[in-house]
Amino acid sequence: MNKAKGQIIKQISNDYTVLSQDETFICKPRGKFRNIDIKPLVGDYVIFDKDNNYILEICPRKNSLERPSIANIDMAIIITSLKKPDFDTNLLDKLLTVIEFNCIKPVIIFTKSDLLTEEQLKDFKKYFNYYKKIGYEVYMNYELDKISKIFKNKVSVFTGQSGAGKSTLLNKLDKSLNIKTAPISLALNRGKHTTRHTSLLKVYGGLVADTPGFSALSFGAMTPSDIRDNFIEFNLYKENCKYRDCMHNKEDQCQIKKLVNEGKILQSRYDNYINFINKG
Repeated sequence: MNKAKGQIIKQISNDYTVLSQDETFICKPRGKFRNIDIKPLVGDYVIFDKDNNYILEICPRKNSLERPSIANIDMAIIITSLKKPDFDTNLLDKLLTVIEFNCIKPVIIFTKSDLLTEEQLKDFKKYFNYYKKIGYEVYMNYELDKISKIFKNKVSVFTGQSGAGKSTLLNKLDKSLNIKTAPISLALNRGKHTTRHTSLLKVYGGLVADTPGFSALSFGAMTPSDIRDNFIEFNLYKENCKYRDCMHNKEDQCQIKKLVNEGKILQSRYDNYINFINKG
């Protein structure tokens, strides 16, 4: 048996493309993975049989996401539309919380600002400035020179709601990719799924996953405390709360609620947080 180590860069059905020393192999997983309820993911490092094209072993993962299904990610790039589909702070904050929980660096890229009126654009800037102020890397999709510098030596995943412009942005960054795009559904206010599978693409010295879009996301095994601890601005001020394990909800003398009332914490962030811990 001729064993080698490689990384899964593409999955279509039960066929996994494994990259090993600049050579690709189309492999199938051994049946044992199904028996132990483990499924190989794009991004996994694997030991495989080069002669018979079987994945023999999945190496330990540093992290993974359920939707999109991908492993060993360094950076998650959240593509967030401002119009068609409309800006959704709930989904953005949910993505940020789940990504933070999985110890992945989030980057926010806003798209379709050209579709906003002057008044809408002015209102949007408070969100842009706030996310930047609390420590996130934030870009507009037309800042291609800046965006192109973030990929080197990283495995990144593009995520966000369908129709937000993930594939369009990748095509602008590298025209040779020629990823299929489609208009959004005006009736549903979301995009059609043009990306049918997850694959890793070489972009500016790194690997980038273009993944199927989605409009729903669960917190999985995260507890309300996990959600609280991954709202990063809360961690800056929680020591000033009356109670050591304050959930910033119904407790008195809560510093977080005070800062929300003073406009120092974004109201939408706090409202989304309360929604998340109550409903998940």
